[in-house]
Amino acid sequence: MDNKINKIEIGERIRSFREAMFLSREKFSEMIDISEVFLGQIERGASSLSINTLSSIVSFTGSSSDFILFGDDTKNSYEKKINRILKHSSDETIDFIYTLINDVYRYNKKIYKEK
Repeated sequence: MDNKINKIEIGERIRSFREAMFLSREKFSEMIDISEVFLGQIERGASSLSINTLSSIVSFTGSSSDFILFGDDTKNSYEKKINRILKHSSDETIDFIYTLINDVYRYNKKIYKEK
């Protein structure tokens, strides 16, 4: 892992999280308690983010700070990605996701048992 900070790459990773969550800059900045203008500057690599802003982004997205800062995806597991989705879903959506995962799990278990 290269420990050199690249503000443009950091901004691109943050933008990709925001877009993957289908959030506007306005809504995402509101959720992490910074201004929309400042978020735009971070996403373009024009400004650096503080430790507090990084902490807010990590908490809100479920990502790791290593991934945001350095692109190290080793701690950005599927479990964290799923938890990020669940964190921002309604109870009805969570129930649907659970049913879907459970059905796929049972189907795979049955298929692999038959082979």
